[in-house]
Amino acid sequence: QVQLVESGGGSVQTGGSLRLSCAASGLHFGDYSIAWFRQAPGKEREGVACINIGDGDKDYENIAKGRFTISSDVATDTVYLRMKRLRPEDTGVYYCAAEEGGFCTYVERRYDFWGQGIQVTVTA
Repeated sequence: QVQLVESGGGSVQTGGSLRLSCAASGLHFGDYSIAWFRQAPGKEREGVACINIGDGDKDYENIAKGRFTISSDVATDTVYLRMKRLRPEDTGVYYCAAEEGGFCTYVERRYDFWGQGIQVTVTA
């Protein structure tokens, strides 16, 4: 049974930092791309960042460039999203998702597995 479990969310003030974790189990980690998505209140879910575990290639959407860093630990099958200089507009539910053999397209229907999501709240 494949599971993706997010952790590390919470509430932080503007300008603060958080590190989200996505722990994967039940899949061959190296065969997947893992992406972070987020959904702000009243808005559609959007891609944030992605990493191809096999070759280490990373991709960032504009909302993440310069502030967020995605990384992976193949020893623990975990993907991290380090977020700095957080803003109120970063508030939302953050999800990790896995796509087998993926190319970090952020096309939701291509992702095979999803985590349950975790809340990030940035206060002014």
